[in-house]
Amino acid sequence: MVSRADRGVIAEWWWTVDKYLLFSLLALMFIGVILSLAGSPPVAERIGLDSFHFTERHVAFLIPTIAIMVLTSMLSPRDARRAALIVFIIAIVLMFLTLFIGQEVKGARRWINVLGFSLQPSEFMKPAFVILSAWLFTEHERRSDIPGNIFAILLLTIVVALLVAQPDLGQTMLVVIAWSSLFFMAGLSWYWIVALAGLGAGGVVAAYTVFPHFAGRINRFLDPATGDTFQVDTALQSILGGGIFGRGPGEGIAKKILPDSHTDFIFAVAAEEYGVLFCIGLMLIFAFIVVRGLSHSMKNEDPFIRLGAAGLLVMFGVQSVINMSVNLNLMPAKGMTLPFISYGGSSMLALAFQMGLVLALTRRRFEPIRLTAGFGRYGGGEAKAGAA
Repeated sequence: MVSRADRGVIAEWWWTVDKYLLFSLLALMFIGVILSLAGSPPVAERIGLDSFHFTERHVAFLIPTIAIMVLTSMLSPRDARRAALIVFIIAIVLMFLTLFIGQEVKGARRWINVLGFSLQPSEFMKPAFVILSAWLFTEHERRSDIPGNIFAILLLTIVVALLVAQPDLGQTMLVVIAWSSLFFMAGLSWYWIVALAGLGAGGVVAAYTVFPHFAGRINRFLDPATGDTFQVDTALQSILGGGIFGRGPGEGIAKKILPDSHTDFIFAVAAEEYGVLFCIGLMLIFAFIVVRGLSHSMKNEDPFIRLGAAGLLVMFGVQSVINMSVNLNLMPAKGMTLPFISYGGSSMLALAFQMGLVLALTRRRFEPIRLTAGFGRYGGGEAKAGAA
């Protein structure tokens, strides 16, 4: 047990980190392993691999995932900005190289081989981009002579251009939503709100016109008769077939025919085998993480911490909602992982960095004790706690 009298790095981290957030995130990781056992063996067997190939890799990635999240959560806000800048630069360079030497999968270049591992740089770019955007917006608020908003717009332009070039319209949408939420929380005027809404609508129309696969997904969602909706239909049927309590562990049927049962449609596998009540509980964990994190960020007096934590949590929450909505056929299909649940090494490691930053920014911090003439220590000898 770590003593409160201990002034070491580990002790300081343990007594200042939000343990409810920490253990909720660890719970998601544990559930991810359980659902990997449920959803991945049939996929591995269909492509000629060992039954537990994806599960073993999922568990192997879990160790560095926890390490990255914990180590990142020990950073100060200043060090968090520095780490985000380094990660962003590396990720942007790799995203650029991916366009030329990356692995092409289904017409898209999103992965690049790094030291023998297939890496998706855009996953790591996202949390770093949010932190840098929050810093730019904050600097503009603190000093009007610094064109932070303009730099943030330029940053968004670079990121969107690289994502569209891959193309990865789902990640583009997620990044734009997170950035727009930051801009809104930074106090943008109604002029900007109308302008951004117009640009967003124009971007959707342009994507529908330029990218046939995007148009096909929209068309199939609006009118299933226009194309193949096998995965979405199967996922929805499996959710309905699971009922309240599910068929039981290992008794799922849909996972045997769903090509992406271990990634995009893991939520449907969970519903079929463990039931609607289990899925509601899973959704509540996601909701708890977002709401608790946002409540911390709103109480903090530092605008950078408020914006940075809120932006990361918005992105985490929106990604979760998109994945579950696709499984429930509430929005067009999009290949997006369910955080810490779906299989995917790049996704897990990047999410560890993202949520490690959230834990770092929401840690309790204390203002230095100030001395005032005639009154001794400020506040009767108590250090004033800064809400995190």
